[in-house]
Amino acid sequence: MSFPKKSQARQFATQAEHHKHQGLFVEPKRGAVTVRAYAEDWLERQLVGGSTYRNYESFLRIHLLPQLGHKTLAGVERADIERFVVALGTRLAASTVHDRVTLVRNLFKTAVEERRIAYSPVDGTKLPRVGTGAVDEDAIPSREEVDLIAWHIGPYYRLSVYLQAGAGLRVSEALAFATQCRRAGAIRVREQVSWTAHRADCRDRFGPLKHRIPGAYRDVPLPAFLEEEIDVHLRRWGVTPVGDRDVICARRGAAAGTMPTATTYGPHFRRAVWAAGLLGRDRAPKYTPRTLLHFFASTALAHGVPLHEVSRWLGHTSIKTTVDSYGHLVPAAWERCRQTLQQTLGPAPADRPAAERPAVAHRSARALDGDFGEH
Repeated sequence: MSFPKKSQARQFATQAEHHKHQGLFVEPKRGAVTVRAYAEDWLERQLVGGSTYRNYESFLRIHLLPQLGHKTLAGVERADIERFVVALGTRLAASTVHDRVTLVRNLFKTAVEERRIAYSPVDGTKLPRVGTGAVDEDAIPSREEVDLIAWHIGPYYRLSVYLQAGAGLRVSEALAFATQCRRAGAIRVREQVSWTAHRADCRDRFGPLKHRIPGAYRDVPLPAFLEEEIDVHLRRWGVTPVGDRDVICARRGAAAGTMPTATTYGPHFRRAVWAAGLLGRDRAPKYTPRTLLHFFASTALAHGVPLHEVSRWLGHTSIKTTVDSYGHLVPAAWERCRQTLQQTLGPAPADRPAAERPAVAHRSARALDGDFGEH
């Protein structure tokens, strides 16, 4: 390593000596690898599922490497990361920026642990503020609107709407539904369709559930109306063998043997919402398949189903996700809070015996109003 000035060389030598004493010294040449080369090697060493790997690879290729790929690991400074975060914020939602920066942070953290760089330039970087993630009640379809979507999507995909709204299945899980998933009073959700399941050359049309290892499953309640919907679908359409499964939503005609995916299903859903006249102010379809999950969760919570049960049925890895999204939709909690605070802080009823009244009673705003007027 060379320096244009002797003062810079002396400063580096002094800093290196200081780092040696602290056990933080990093051989400069170990950080000379480019971010592109290191990121490609780092990605190959990650123990993640196929869809997560593709997600990581796509982000690195589209976002990180075009901006920082040419730099060396040691050459990346916090200012570079801050500019990168600002650029991401112009194209991605704040919550997505947080998620993607976590990936970048892990990449540079590994570089620190491997003693390629002394510190991570991501540490201390400010990120955009993220909302609470709470679902807006106005973004949840009503019972009548769910029925309209089911009607307009057509008879073949009708069942998929009710699997999402009536059992809380994600769209990829609903499309993977097979007769083997049916249990007495329950649906056993084991798999979801892969993102390439619609292609003829796809080898694995089904994959593990989101954030779950292969073989993991969850059971969700199967209401009587949904059992009837399944029976009606089977009488009219039968099943299609795909591998060792008898699926009910396999593609037909020239595409027989392949499966619909969330991507190929999307246009059918949008057309149904449009045909039902469920449009926003911008005349765009008001609802997405995800809003059917919101309907399931909000309906269950509104009728007193415990939050932890809803969380389990939705397949959330943490109940915090459920609380952040739907906690405000628990009406009983609101009323219990109102009653508790009223009993604790509200004025004592006039007909209450003096012996039963608290020693120091809260004075109502009306009673205090006279006092304020005297000053």
